[in-house]
This record gives sequence, C-alpha cells and structure tokens, in this order.
Amino acid sequence: MKTNKYVEDLNTKSATDLAQELVAAKKELFNLRFQNATNQLDNTARIKDVRKNIARIQTVITQKEKAAK
Repeated sequence: MKTNKYVEDLNTKSATDLAQELVAAKKELFNLRFQNATNQLDNTARIKDVRKNIARIQTVITQKEKAAK
C-alpha cells in the first residue's frame, strides 16, 4: 500500500524532480553502505528499501522517456 502511494507520487513529478530524487536516493544509499561498513547501521533492511526505491525512480524515468517519443 505504501509503495503504491510512493509510485503515484513519482508519476506526478517532472523529469528534473525525478533526477534530483534519484541523486538523493543514491547519496542515501552510499551513506547507508558506509555506516554498515563501520558497524554504525542499526537497520540494515533500509539498504534494501533504498535500492528498491532507486529502481522505482529509474523505472518511472524510463517510462516517461518512452512516453515522450
């Protein structure tokens, strides 16, 4: 249910907003991996969630590019 709302939110955003969101998600993933490597990360499942969100963002970007053609 929560992911459906997130995908709907992504679909309403423009291409530049999606690109910014993608950069932010990749930075978050980097920080989470760094915390995990230094044993500072408590919730390791967050890495999986962020990776899936990155894939969702990339999927929406691809769909918008194909729809524009």
